[in-house]
Amino acid sequence: MNNTNLIKDNIDNLTSLWKTVATPLHSYHKNNPFEVIQIKNSGWPNRVWFREDITEENLPQILKIIETHPGIIIPYWDIFGSGSNEIFEKNGFKTRIKLVAMALKLGEKLPLENKLTFKRVLNEEDAEIWSDIYPLSFSYVISKETLTHNYENAKFYLVHLNEKPIGTLTLFQTGNVMGIHGVGVIPEMRKKGFAEEIMKFAINEAIDANAEYAQLQASPLGKNIYTRLGFEDLFMITNYFLD
Repeated sequence: MNNTNLIKDNIDNLTSLWKTVATPLHSYHKNNPFEVIQIKNSGWPNRVWFREDITEENLPQILKIIETHPGIIIPYWDIFGSGSNEIFEKNGFKTRIKLVAMALKLGEKLPLENKLTFKRVLNEEDAEIWSDIYPLSFSYVISKETLTHNYENAKFYLVHLNEKPIGTLTLFQTGNVMGIHGVGVIPEMRKKGFAEEIMKFAINEAIDANAEYAQLQASPLGKNIYTRLGFEDLFMITNYFLD
């Protein structure tokens, strides 16, 4: 598969996950050429995004959306080659985080050390635990309600070590692509190889689901792990916000 298709699949998987989890909560809206999500009491997905390149003419509409959805994030896919991201930078937008979209062609399953156990979230108690520990790994909250309305729509996992929850994982499949999202390990358990073990579990799950590719969006914290496992860079995503 060429990079153009991989890029499209990466964006499709990510935005489909956002739309899927927001729809049962009545929080997804299409506002051409933009799509908007803001879930109450949650920091995710809470995005306004676009599929085509933007121009200065789109700025008033973007500002109007932000006015009614304060704190919302705008992901900019660095795929257009037009420098249109300058529209944000010269109009007071700030960068929340930069991510690298990555893809892995799946092959043989990977050996696991089996120190960790993985429990899919399928009840309110586990959803609450997942929601409580997620922000220890990330700088935002995913509400318990987001999980409880989406048990069958996405696979949320609690990761345990000796029966103690230490991490999170989300898997979401679109076609032959398995999206790996929300790989987090609580701070006191980092640098012990657990994030890599979670990734190996996720890759094996993708293979069992007959996916051809695993795709993700890497933060600076996790990118070295993903590269070591064979993931290749596709494009940059800059997440903007207006303070």
